[in-house]
Amino acid sequence: MLHWIQYLRGYVTVRVWGYSVERLLNLCGNHDVLVWDIEDHGDYHTMHISIAGFFALKPLLKKTGTRVAVTGKYGLPFFVSQMWRRKLFVAGLFGCIFFWCLASRFIWDIQIEGNFALTEDVLMDYLEEQGVHTAMKKSGLDIGALEQELREDYDLITWTSVQLRGTTLLIHIKENDMPQYDNRNTAQTEKGMDLVAGKDGVVTYIITRSGVPLVSCGDSVQKGDVLVSGAVPVYNEDTTVRRYQYVEADADITLSYARNLSLEEEIAYDEKCYTGETIEIPVVGTGEKEVAFRFRKVPYAFYDTSEEKKQVQLLDHLYLPFYYGSRTVQEYEIVSKMHTEEEMKTLLQERFRKIISTLNEKGVQIAEKNVTIKKNEKKWVLHARMQLEESAVKLAPTTVTEPVENSGQEDSQTD
Repeated sequence: MLHWIQYLRGYVTVRVWGYSVERLLNLCGNHDVLVWDIEDHGDYHTMHISIAGFFALKPLLKKTGTRVAVTGKYGLPFFVSQMWRRKLFVAGLFGCIFFWCLASRFIWDIQIEGNFALTEDVLMDYLEEQGVHTAMKKSGLDIGALEQELREDYDLITWTSVQLRGTTLLIHIKENDMPQYDNRNTAQTEKGMDLVAGKDGVVTYIITRSGVPLVSCGDSVQKGDVLVSGAVPVYNEDTTVRRYQYVEADADITLSYARNLSLEEEIAYDEKCYTGETIEIPVVGTGEKEVAFRFRKVPYAFYDTSEEKKQVQLLDHLYLPFYYGSRTVQEYEIVSKMHTEEEMKTLLQERFRKIISTLNEKGVQIAEKNVTIKKNEKKWVLHARMQLEESAVKLAPTTVTEPVENSGQEDSQTD
């Protein structure tokens, strides 16, 4: 601590020689002149002394008949005086401080933590729609409102925490671990909802929980046909319909239908063969603007480029609106090749497996499939005929009309 105080006030190193150096040191103690690190070199002494103490030595030197010479200057006062002589350095220093203070008022990096089901791209697009993005002012961000909007717009998010650390916006979220169920309302409503067929097919399974089923297993239906009606009739004593109670139809229904699939793959194909020749191009930029230090044109006819960039970071969460990196240019040649019979079958089967996997993810079951692979002059063709089953139904407003009241006609006939 004492060293920093001495540095802030400034001090000098002096060489003292003459008739009575010891008496000079005693007088310094009596007049509160602080000296330290005294060393005896025989003919002279060296020591450190403060700036104020050095100017107080003049009368003491006359009394003791000693002389003094400055051999070194240290401390902040001397550093500042030297810096003022270097005007460009001082201007650059103040310019950096001003830019740092200005840049710290903006957000230059956004980090999202805790998301699993919601991808970072989805959340970043949502933030952009809400006006939250990099290069925006911190003062324009309402943290409380952003936390509430995230919880309201995404039912999957149960907890949010938004923090500003330096120039970084940290968003912590917690997603709901419990599965979400589609709880349909089976109570009576003013307007009913029917379950209609989403495509042509044959009903292979049906269990009705709410509504009136209009089809049974084995019935053929077309797209748009009503399978379960949301209008539940209320009968009179003579079994005529008096009125309808409207509900939202709810049922488990499976439709079976045929689907034909054809996949083609060319025998001849072009392949990229990299030659190993590369060019590294330094890149710097800010925002959407960048500068590539390329001193000559790319000498390759065919090439791929890849970039690796890194944002300038001063402290843990203090980012600047600049990035640097390199752009790699790789040369390649296009070589014509021919697939072998085994390769063609493998490619077609892999494409077919991906289609099957996509259908399974959508809840479509494959009851039967017949696959054939044939070769033409220039390509191989995979033909597949599949019998699929899925819950291809959707809700639609009920279109049943209310029965006409005929009580007035019956009264007139009775008279």
